[in-house]
Amino acid sequence: MATTSVIDELKKSQILELLEQGKRVDGRAFDEPRKLVIEPNAIPKANGSARVRLGDSEVICGIKIQPDRPFPDMGDKGIFICTAELLPFSHPSVETGPPGPDVIELARVVDRGIRESHMIDLSQLVIEKNKSVVGVFADNVVVDYDGNLFDTCAYAATAAILSSKTPKWEMKNDVPTLIEGVELDIPITTIPVSVTMGKIGNHIIVDPNGDEWDSMEARITITTDSNGNICALQKGGNGGFTFD
Repeated sequence: MATTSVIDELKKSQILELLEQGKRVDGRAFDEPRKLVIEPNAIPKANGSARVRLGDSEVICGIKIQPDRPFPDMGDKGIFICTAELLPFSHPSVETGPPGPDVIELARVVDRGIRESHMIDLSQLVIEKNKSVVGVFADNVVVDYDGNLFDTCAYAATAAILSSKTPKWEMKNDVPTLIEGVELDIPITTIPVSVTMGKIGNHIIVDPNGDEWDSMEARITITTDSNGNICALQKGGNGGFTFD
């Protein structure tokens, strides 16, 4: 009976053989991403939300907005934090328990891409400087995994933020107090776009699916803003990239 490692090696061999012929296992071109489907407002009771499908990978992101203490060195700016979670039924390899290194990296890469693009003008999310600010929390939940969660989660978080409305607070007796009946758009300055590429052999492919992801020697995720400026970059895997 074949072991999982042998099956993985056979898959990688087949994928590499196809790449040598200029083909991919799902028929896409090397620079062609999978079909992207975005469903905004997927969670009615959230401040904002989106369900995103990138191929067969699916992520739901919910936005929670609430008053919070500012970071000690950022008293004049609001807070943005992104998290990620893989549900056990999203893939047979996912187990219950605290997040592993891969999930922690996933959350940090998505968080950094949005934060460093300055998508949200955090300076406009201040209730009272150095005392209270608005916190925007994006929670990505992976319900189906088939490769490239970096882009799937990034698109979900971005779409959820764009769909969000923030309540308004004012300080009364040093306590942030909700102003009833007032909702504002989140101040948006740009829309970040995440693109992940994988390297298999000497071939670089955009948006690897699950089998391609398992076969990669290296990957790189690049986030750009609306003007095409590179905001964040993350390289992973033991392999390397060359200028060629």
